[in-house]
Amino acid sequence: MIKFKRNVGVLLLSVSALGCSTDIGDYESVQQPFDIKTYFNQSVTGWGMVQDYTNKVNRRFCVEIVGTWQENQGTLAEVFYFNDGEVSYRNWQLTKLEDGSYSGTAGDVDGVAKGVHQGFAFQFNYDLLLTLDETTYKVAMDDWMYQLDEYRVMNKTSMHKFGVKVADVTLFFDKEQQNKRCKRSVI
Repeated sequence: MIKFKRNVGVLLLSVSALGCSTDIGDYESVQQPFDIKTYFNQSVTGWGMVQDYTNKVNRRFCVEIVGTWQENQGTLAEVFYFNDGEVSYRNWQLTKLEDGSYSGTAGDVDGVAKGVHQGFAFQFNYDLLLTLDETTYKVAMDDWMYQLDEYRVMNKTSMHKFGVKVADVTLFFDKEQQNKRCKRSVI
């Protein structure tokens, strides 16, 4: 009975922790707010890692992104080079909406992604179709980008399945190093 009560207590604490999250409104306005249309308007290189629910780093990668825009319609062509040799591609089709928010689609995204920004932060929510060992899983992505300065952006993404965090992805983008590309033999 004591073990049961302890398990119920842990479950309740876990559920209450899930209810606590950051809100985009928490970030104050800055003189030049972060806007992905402005930042991702050319070649950008990023470096990142994937951590499982225990915080163990499972994969490292480098990503090359080429952003192009025609008025409020944009494409982000992404090529990911993973340390285990995998190369994957994602092409985002983005639209900047009248209210300043964004919508987006990609081949491995289920439905439409929604993005909003405030001050130096941008939040992007979408469902990713993730294939592991020939099985495809739908995971919810809570993607946050924080502009550090005009050249650098930190990106932190939480991956959830059934409301439980299964992994985190952390990226660092550097637009100042435009000529720096991912090495084909990654990390």
